Amino acid sequence: MAIEEKLTTPGFWEEYWDKNLGNQAGPKESVLLSEIYRIIDHYLPPDPSLSILEIGGAPGNTLIHIFRKFGYSINSMDYSAVGNEKTRETFRNNGIPVTVYEKDLFSPNEDMPKFDIVCSLGFIEHFDNPLSVVARHTDLLKPGGILMIGVPNLGGIYHLFLKHLSPSHDITHNLKIMDLKNWNEIERKLDLATVFKGYIGGFEPMIMKKLDEKSGFNQFLLFIVKVLMIIFSFRMRFLRKFNSRYWSGYLIGIYRKG
Repeated sequence: MAIEEKLTTPGFWEEYWDKNLGNQAGPKESVLLSEIYRIIDHYLPPDPSLSILEIGGAPGNTLIHIFRKFGYSINSMDYSAVGNEKTRETFRNNGIPVTVYEKDLFSPNEDMPKFDIVCSLGFIEHFDNPLSVVARHTDLLKPGGILMIGVPNLGGIYHLFLKHLSPSHDITHNLKIMDLKNWNEIERKLDLATVFKGYIGGFEPMIMKKLDEKSGFNQFLLFIVKVLMIIFSFRMRFLRKFNSRYWSGYLIGIYRKG
């Protein structure tokens, strides 16, 4: 098995972005998204002279938030031509400059500049060997730069539902990296100093709102998910204050290189 073997293909992402290209609105605000932004706002340095690269950056909504908060020089890397076009359109619509690199992270990057901050949010879990992927992130960092990695949690209670509702998630996601204990080896081997690491967002039932096959049992499970979504709505935010690998919707780590 190749060291950087992908669990998805370029065709997978071209089809995904082709279906979503017409949706020009930003993502609907959710408790989980607001928690991701809260961590970003708290731990990234407020220095507009810095540069940031998001790997797997399409469609650019997180980078829009980061620019508005910090004023960084914004850069996005993605190997999907359709996804990159959506990123460019997102930034044109917001009047914000962006540099888009249309390339694979594992292609030669000698022509790439080094960045003060490199991040990916929902990227490394699509690879069989996340260590090699994170190492490629750090290759693009300046000495002492900041690395930010985010991963959705499809393990724990989510896997109990998704293995019935959407078995395709097991094919395209590495569930092992959704346990923070498995990040320790990556941090040690790449000499990453932890600034923040943890599960965030509390229980997020929206993650389970998927349906590959419309069996009676799956319809029943989906009904349960929709009820849970109502209970754990934005108005019930206080229910989200407890976090665990068994039910939190997201993992995020922020590090200093070297």
